[in-house]
Amino acid sequence: MRKATVQLSFRVRAWLAALSIAAFGIVVAAPAAQALPAKFWGVVPQTNPDAAEFQRLKSGGVESFRIPVSWGSVQPTPNGPPDWSIVDPLVSGAATAGIEVFPFLYGAPAWAVPTDLSIPSLPPRFLPVRNGKQRSGWKRFLAHAVQRYGPRGSFWAENPGVPKRPIRIWQVGNEVNFKYFVARPNPAEYGQLVKLSYAALKAADRGARIVLSGLFAHPAEARIKRGPRQAYAAPEFLEQMYRRTPGIKRKFHGVALHPYTGTYKRLPLYIEEIRDLLVENGDAGKGLFLTELGWSSQPARNRRDGFAKGRGGQARELKGAFRLLRKNQRRWRLQRVHWFSVNDLEGACNFCDGSGLFEDGFAPKPSWFAYARFAGGRP
Repeated sequence: MRKATVQLSFRVRAWLAALSIAAFGIVVAAPAAQALPAKFWGVVPQTNPDAAEFQRLKSGGVESFRIPVSWGSVQPTPNGPPDWSIVDPLVSGAATAGIEVFPFLYGAPAWAVPTDLSIPSLPPRFLPVRNGKQRSGWKRFLAHAVQRYGPRGSFWAENPGVPKRPIRIWQVGNEVNFKYFVARPNPAEYGQLVKLSYAALKAADRGARIVLSGLFAHPAEARIKRGPRQAYAAPEFLEQMYRRTPGIKRKFHGVALHPYTGTYKRLPLYIEEIRDLLVENGDAGKGLFLTELGWSSQPARNRRDGFAKGRGGQARELKGAFRLLRKNQRRWRLQRVHWFSVNDLEGACNFCDGSGLFEDGFAPKPSWFAYARFAGGRP
């Protein structure tokens, strides 16, 4: 599905949403809620919440806050110091509210990797693994991130009033199987990037854990096999990464999926094909992170507008999805579920104007009340 660039109010040119989403269920029994992994319930923002909004998310049961950390934004020039002015407020706000920060490290500055001018979002043409300058630059970027927000991070020393909640889980890339984040997706190159990232993150923090890029489950472009590939279905991309990257299993701790779909009823199909692939590759013990899923509260404009469900329909999809995910959490080894998104943002992508749990003015939608019931919070 076509995406447009998400322009976050805190200046990140962030991730795009061409996806179909998962829904959640209501009626959370206390024993089931207690059986879920810690920090299970998450969200993805489109703008930077203020302190009161962070507190409302926390009260509603949000435990994890997935944020973009763009190499191009942090280091726009090759020799300049890293600029954390975009990321610091997000880390501060989430940590103060007692919410985990779950970052995804992505992109590349134009000085390191050329962009693809044929795609409006201007993603890097390929991943930063093709020469020594790109590889060393990416590793420095990751080392700087740990040095800023890890256990001995400078951010915590500089902000003693912020509760220290070091980042130990790092997601490498975002939808690297889809052209809007990497113009020429390549499973072998992504395997190389994972190995580089493992080395850099572990050198900076031996306790760091690596989660793979959230893979867009089934982009329509994956069906086009002629010419340079613009997209892969998630199972094909993951299978080729395993096959073309010897030793890759030891270099990451979890797999991530963005199971966007027109109905929550398709979620088991998308999740189980990934679990089956992990079993086939001797990696059944790996956890699965759903780092994006959601539907729009906008009314459908035509029959092809499968993600637009209306306000009531968005809540119904969320409830159906969350019910499924909670019921099958152990069997599917689910570790996180991040709803996309916290709030609406007009023009950011083809369903971002209605994907939020909140609309303008942080006014809650029916989906927020459903989310809070599942998460055991107070909306």
